[in-house]
Amino acid sequence: MNASQDLTRKASARSRNGKAHKERPQRKATYVRKTKETDISVSLNLDGEGCYDIQTGIHFLNHMLELFAKHSRIDLQLSCKGDLHVDDHHSVEDVAIALGHALAEALGDKVGIERYGYAFVPMDETLARAVVDLSGRSYLVFRAQFSRAKISDMATEMVEHFFFSLAEHLKANIHLEILYGKNTHHKIEALFKAFAVALRHAVKVSSNQIASTKGTLT
Repeated sequence: MNASQDLTRKASARSRNGKAHKERPQRKATYVRKTKETDISVSLNLDGEGCYDIQTGIHFLNHMLELFAKHSRIDLQLSCKGDLHVDDHHSVEDVAIALGHALAEALGDKVGIERYGYAFVPMDETLARAVVDLSGRSYLVFRAQFSRAKISDMATEMVEHFFFSLAEHLKANIHLEILYGKNTHHKIEALFKAFAVALRHAVKVSSNQIASTKGTLT
């Protein structure tokens, strides 16, 4: 048997054993959102290594999105120029909208993904829980209270609104809860990290099927 015949035989065997799959498309996306309030560009790769370049104009939001990228292992480039002279509301909300759109686009038809993900993440005295379902339906359950009105240059009330907008445009169920804790910074950071880890598991490709008896996750 020559080398060519041997390669053909091995390829045929892999196919019969269900080990040969057609190459999956790259799970990348770029999304641009421009309004009179914000100018945002997002590029991401779901199958990355957690590399990031974040410039939102809000230092604390930069920090949260950097650790989101790191712990989700999603490569993320995001820039936002917003009307911060008015408030942080428009920038935080629109960043979440743009990120949700980009994630949804990168997921595509969701063939093969786990769909569900969950994580418990401690941060010193705080414990956060996140549960994600990439169902195609948007819903947020948010159970966390913060004793400080702001952390650095971001209003803490915008944390819940960020995840609300993200869930709406990612079209996902997101359940976030602080089980216990005291420090506001620790609580918010633990929530973002827990969400990142939960999402990492939910987007993982583990089969060639849709994880729904409906046959669709849209």
